[in-house]
Amino acid sequence: MTDEDYELVEATPSSDDYRRLRVAAGLSPKSAEAAAAGLPNTIFAVVIRKDGEAIGMGRIIGDRGLFFQIVDIAVDPTHQKRGLGKRIVGALVDHMHKTALPGAYISLIADGEAHHLYSLFGFKPTAPRSIGMYLHFK
Repeated sequence: MTDEDYELVEATPSSDDYRRLRVAAGLSPKSAEAAAAGLPNTIFAVVIRKDGEAIGMGRIIGDRGLFFQIVDIAVDPTHQKRGLGKRIVGALVDHMHKTALPGAYISLIADGEAHHLYSLFGFKPTAPRSIGMYLHFK
């Protein structure tokens, strides 16, 4: 497969594609109800398609001025190791360079070895100065 086989489009994934890609990529599953409530609040998103099927995605969420978070970076495992994650993150970071106001803080959570990918775009660990924390409602 060549790079031309994949099309990156600026679009929020559908609820079904979003939920499928999260699970396929090893991220936590999300309910249809939560996806329906959350996805319309996306600031910017990209989807990578191959033969019309969504096989990768990434989103930016936040308050549109002060704070942004890059989330949901996911590529179907059968299409990984082709630089698609790099294309997704690159598109999101390019969007932030074009639209973010001075002083904007852009964060993300790097699972596993993903920090290597994010460091290519200038992201740095916050530790030891600060640590990421979360509260997950089940």
